[in-house]
Amino acid sequence: MPFLSVHNITKYFPGVRALDDVSVDFEKGTVHALMGENGAGKSTLGKIIAGIYTADQGTIRIEGEEVRPTDPLSAQKLGIAIVHQELAFCPNLSVAENLQLGTMPTIRGFVARNRLLERARELMKEIGVDMDVTTPVAQLTTGQEQMVQIAAAVGINARIIIFDEPTSSLSVHESEQLFKLMGRLKARGATLIYVSHRMEEIFQLADTLTVLRDGRHVATEPVANLTREKLIRQMVGRDVLAHRPNHLDLTPGEEILRVENLSSMGQFENVSFSVRRSEIVGMAGLVGAGRTAAAKAIFGLDKRATGKIFIKGKPMAVGNVNRSMKNRIGYLPEDRKKEGLVLSMNISDNVSLPHIDTFSRLGFVDHRRELQEVERLTKRLRVKAPSIEAITAGLSGGNQQKVAIAKWLARSCDLLIVDEPTRGVDVGAKAEIYQLLDEVTCQGLAVLMISSELPELLSLSRRIIVMREGFVTGELPYDRFSQESVLNLMA
Repeated sequence: MPFLSVHNITKYFPGVRALDDVSVDFEKGTVHALMGENGAGKSTLGKIIAGIYTADQGTIRIEGEEVRPTDPLSAQKLGIAIVHQELAFCPNLSVAENLQLGTMPTIRGFVARNRLLERARELMKEIGVDMDVTTPVAQLTTGQEQMVQIAAAVGINARIIIFDEPTSSLSVHESEQLFKLMGRLKARGATLIYVSHRMEEIFQLADTLTVLRDGRHVATEPVANLTREKLIRQMVGRDVLAHRPNHLDLTPGEEILRVENLSSMGQFENVSFSVRRSEIVGMAGLVGAGRTAAAKAIFGLDKRATGKIFIKGKPMAVGNVNRSMKNRIGYLPEDRKKEGLVLSMNISDNVSLPHIDTFSRLGFVDHRRELQEVERLTKRLRVKAPSIEAITAGLSGGNQQKVAIAKWLARSCDLLIVDEPTRGVDVGAKAEIYQLLDEVTCQGLAVLMISSELPELLSLSRRIIVMREGFVTGELPYDRFSQESVLNLMA
């Protein structure tokens, strides 16, 4: 008898059937992976098991007994925890307080601070992370927030833990810590459900794999029976072929961006490089190396930054977003939910928001022209949604990323800065985004791409700039690319 079973699970959202009669069995003490393209239903299934969503049809059984986790608290009482892909904390509260929301130790009605801090330190130690638990969550990096969330899930001694893209914000070292922790949990008999787009992780960690496509169950089989090619075919229903980017065969054009001695105290110092038209320049580095901070400074988000920025040879004021946008610079941030999108708005409004002026005439918005452009871009990027009027919050993570990319393509930028462009994106959508970046680069766009995935940098970039601890440690041309050369400069 399987430890956990979901049978005939169906879930509807407005205009979308997210899951269609899905049945899967999960064995005790194993890592069971869920894979599929964005919108396939992986996260939805995990959230139904964790009590965040309620299935419209179907049953859930633990050790043969039917259970009904109608909310996260009832799921926790059943021994079910989830580590979300998108982080959800109270940013003004400390790490310790966020770890124990709802279960804070008290004495005579008051929070027992010493016990609160002691328990929080135990939870962080359990996952192998040394962190000051009195730090407000607002001051943590995205990777640190993810580790806190993992600690919270482990802390309830769950029998079933769902990991939804847990490594999308983690450094290599943090990912290795997570994998060791999962090994310990598995040895204790926990059932781990692992949602990821990273195939190397699946083949390294998982015992069994279930593939979903368009909300339907495609296959469940031991990972040992699978190859990468077979898995891709199951996920996308077609072959996804890697190819050499076309822009590498072009000669880069005029210099679009040049930064000289760009610095921001405590984040990065004396950063200098250039990006030319029709080339993708990659930025590599460990978490905290200063890549994202430097990118934000170039876009004008860091008013404390000093140094010089030149656009097409002309100096541009540092720390002024409006000036950057007038100079046709676009910026796709790492955290699409906090910084890249307005989730309560629909797709159309999100795409047109940064450049509503380009759709305006005599102070009035040309809605027909606006909708035509949004329709063209969402179709080009294969955004899965009932319509462009759909609320962005209801889209899968990968489709939200496509919307975030579309809004800058609509502005016709000269320079596009993309930070982790394929974070939380499946293999099929990754190929589409790679093709899109190559295509717009061939059309004359200059692209500065930050990525934590070395294969992504090595396959797409013409040059790679490497940062470590706030400094540029080297620049590699295409003919000197290798994982070893980049890692040596990073570490």
